[in-house]
Amino acid sequence: MSLDHGIQLPVQSQSTIYAEDWEAGAGAADLVEIARAVERAGFAYLAVCDHVAIPHRLAGAMSTVWYDPVATLAHLAAVTERVRLLSHVAVVGLRHPLLSAKQYATLDHLSGGRLILGVGAGHVREEFEVLGVDFGQRGAVLDEAVDALRAALGPDEFPSHHGKFYDFEGLGQRPRPAQERVPVWVGGSSPAAVRRAALKADGWLPQGDPRDRLPAQIERLRRLREEAGIEAPVTVGAITEPLYVGTPDWAVGRRTLSGTPEALAESLRAYGAMGVHQIQVRFRSRSRAELIDQIEAFGADVAPLLT
Repeated sequence: MSLDHGIQLPVQSQSTIYAEDWEAGAGAADLVEIARAVERAGFAYLAVCDHVAIPHRLAGAMSTVWYDPVATLAHLAAVTERVRLLSHVAVVGLRHPLLSAKQYATLDHLSGGRLILGVGAGHVREEFEVLGVDFGQRGAVLDEAVDALRAALGPDEFPSHHGKFYDFEGLGQRPRPAQERVPVWVGGSSPAAVRRAALKADGWLPQGDPRDRLPAQIERLRRLREEAGIEAPVTVGAITEPLYVGTPDWAVGRRTLSGTPEALAESLRAYGAMGVHQIQVRFRSRSRAELIDQIEAFGADVAPLLT
């Protein structure tokens, strides 16, 4: 099975868990050049994150640099032509589904049908509180938000949804998405997130599952779909270890996979053997130029071997 590969872009989110030092001084021009490199190298998608506001208690670890996903993806849609545009992940429970639908339908329309809507429950209590959303109900809110968004991003100009948290009908929205069906991928690795992905989504985006945990998670995902009688295929994703194509001459970290294209491809093919369809990669780098070199090397030398 051939593995698709995508990338969450640097710069647009700068958590200390993964941001490189050079990103602190980077900006729009860097994002544009990296997005263009990602497309040239044949990546399936580029992805951006979503946080509205970060409280002081978390700012030291998470930083407060989180670009808006719709604005960022729209900007990058205008400077690319083919690469898919993924929100990884949009905390859609923070916004009314008609508001999210207006934004993402417009993005899909303007980009020629390149949106993949990745959604997640969120984890920052203060974001929910300041926006008047019940943090304790965020799972239930997301479950219903997915249903409401399916309706609002569907073919009907006047969508309808009647639920516990959201109720609407008789309100028209155009432009409609360019895609007949916008793919919805659910992010998260908790039991609730895996169940949500199995029962409601077109794809699953695990969050940090190590390799040894993935097979059991994938088996549960498939079992839940089978029990629910869902026959449509589901796209299973994975976030790989940090990567460096070639032999680094600097400390890239103990967890980073590095080496020849053949060695990297052999390691990454193990994801496909587990039943993964797409991998999200992140490269270690000390500058925009080095990152683009890594993206180009992966696209030219590693990706063709991921079969």
